[in-house]
Amino acid sequence: MIMNTVRTRLAVATASALLFAGAPAAYATLTDTGTRPAAARTPAALTAPAARGAAYVETRLFFGTERPDGGPAVTDGQFMDFVDRQVTPAFPGGLTVQDGRGQWRDRNGVIERERSYELILLYPVGRAKAADPGIERIRDAYEKEFGQEAVARLDEPTRADF
Repeated sequence: MIMNTVRTRLAVATASALLFAGAPAAYATLTDTGTRPAAARTPAALTAPAARGAAYVETRLFFGTERPDGGPAVTDGQFMDFVDRQVTPAFPGGLTVQDGRGQWRDRNGVIERERSYELILLYPVGRAKAADPGIERIRDAYEKEFGQEAVARLDEPTRADF
């Protein structure tokens, strides 16, 4: 009985010593304010590669396919026809369309779950001001053509290299 108590206390003391010995190094890594050189703060395997490419804006538009009036959902053919007519002329340099599944709370408070499309546009930062009205026309056109309440928009700075 005494031997088990001694072993337990010894195991707890050893675990505590190991924990306390490693804690300052772990804490310093988490709270480093940049006073040490970067190579000393970050393991070599976790360092970021040099930035590539030029400054771009990535705009993502999210198009729902269910119609609030209960009409038939927007089909793949209808959406791609919309892209050909409304998006490609404004962004002939390229774009990406991805299928999605999404949900959002409509203006009546109902959570709508629907098939959706994500449209990704990349353009140089210097073209952002000129691109904005075209993007807004795309959003407005989709809302009107397919009776949608909204087309979500997300803009992020990024770097692109082609």
